[in-house]
Amino acid sequence: MEPLYEGKAKRLYTTDDPNVLRMEYKDEATAFNAEKKAEFENKGRLNTAITLAMYRMLEAKGVETHLLESIDDTNLLVKNVDILMVEVIVRNVAAGSFSKRLGVKEGTPFNQPIVEFSYKSDELGDPLINDDYAREMGLATPEECAELKSKALIINDVMIEFFQHAGLKLVDFKVEFGRTKDADAKIVLADEISPDTCRLWDIETGKKMDKDRFRQDLGGVMEAYEEVLKRVEATVK
Repeated sequence: MEPLYEGKAKRLYTTDDPNVLRMEYKDEATAFNAEKKAEFENKGRLNTAITLAMYRMLEAKGVETHLLESIDDTNLLVKNVDILMVEVIVRNVAAGSFSKRLGVKEGTPFNQPIVEFSYKSDELGDPLINDDYAREMGLATPEECAELKSKALIINDVMIEFFQHAGLKLVDFKVEFGRTKDADAKIVLADEISPDTCRLWDIETGKKMDKDRFRQDLGGVMEAYEEVLKRVEATVK
């Protein structure tokens, strides 16, 4: 298996099948466009398990993903898709960069979800873009942008209910999508769903159970991830 790509949290490797890749989850954590870095033992294992459970749950609800199967504690087999360079953020509650940019108090709920697009570029800091940017930069057609938003909102509806049963509030999340390489060239959910990519707050206490514990030096990062996995697996059952 040859290394194909290494990102901030994962590595991709080729396999004997050109349509299948191996995705390895790393123990590294980054924040603020990789300006802050650390390594946490078991982070890769926890994010692999959470993503696996969430993807299987979403697929059972009709959401297509790139997941094929689990190999071990930190590796998944996934479809070889062409990742769209448009990241989709869905916000249910004001937090993070939204609150910082607009001065909206963290924790303020929205009447309806807010959907944002960003250009997937570490060098540029994943800047916010809109449908027109995506069209003119050749990142996605207007029809694809509409599909990305529609799929992200469906995922949001499913995950809000799921996490509520797990005693967690889904504040916001980021997802990525890819085009399959078959004749249909369908757009499917890719990358991961974990406390690295979702803001999750305990419903009763408001405790942050995601990567904000690392970003904000709150401590107990892996303890929070362990608790999220425990609740996710209990809710899936």
